[in-house]
Amino acid sequence: MRVASLYRYPVKGLSPEPVQSASLSTGGFFPGDRLFAIENGPSGFDPAAPVHQPKIKYLMLMRNESLARLQTRYDDESRALVIRQDGRETLRADMTTQDGHAALTAFFEGFMPDELRGKPQLLTAPQSYRFMDSRSGFMSIINLASVADLGNHLGTRLDPLRFRGNVMVEGLAAWAENDLVGQELSTPSGLRLRVIKRIERCAATNVDPQTGARDLQIPKALMKTYGHVDCGIYCEILNSGTLTAGMHLESQAPQATLDLGVA
Repeated sequence: MRVASLYRYPVKGLSPEPVQSASLSTGGFFPGDRLFAIENGPSGFDPAAPVHQPKIKYLMLMRNESLARLQTRYDDESRALVIRQDGRETLRADMTTQDGHAALTAFFEGFMPDELRGKPQLLTAPQSYRFMDSRSGFMSIINLASVADLGNHLGTRLDPLRFRGNVMVEGLAAWAENDLVGQELSTPSGLRLRVIKRIERCAATNVDPQTGARDLQIPKALMKTYGHVDCGIYCEILNSGTLTAGMHLESQAPQATLDLGVA
């Protein structure tokens, strides 16, 4: 399979950001991905002792489709989140300062007051944690052929960004990714991944990522058409390496661990 494109999602529920390449570290996460979340009222998340929380505790597309109307970008160098509406910059907030946090809270209190259960405060993930939907999701791969096949059944062209994946791949038969669970993927750069599970889809995929309209019923269509609600796979990073658009991933059986014992 060939890497068609790469994306990161710095803030859970907000805009995807395309990247040309990604340096992945053993046991780590997709770089720059799900670094932040905005809690919808007190979430109970403790950065000193991070424990996975249900995504309903944060602002997210499954319940807050209005988020898709915002165009956001996170600047790694300045640590600022930029929010644009209708092509106009409406907020630039430093994610490292109390003033920046307060500005972000005030923005969402004004933007979506009827959807809030409490104060929308910014949360920052510690080094060993990310605000993923899955407890064991480190990075995700979406097969463009599967998205296209589902779109054909629905009679429409589906935007792959509905599935908010890190790595979009082509050259793989539709739904063949479902058979890769337990296998390893490798690249010439030395990167090695293990496919750990299929991704079950929720109502967030019903939202058009460009307009914010809740216009389709993706999980229902998946179940009706294929007998499951899966689209995409989660992987863990076994060996460091780089992913670049255009690079090929090769699948293989897991490498056996040789137990030499003690002489």
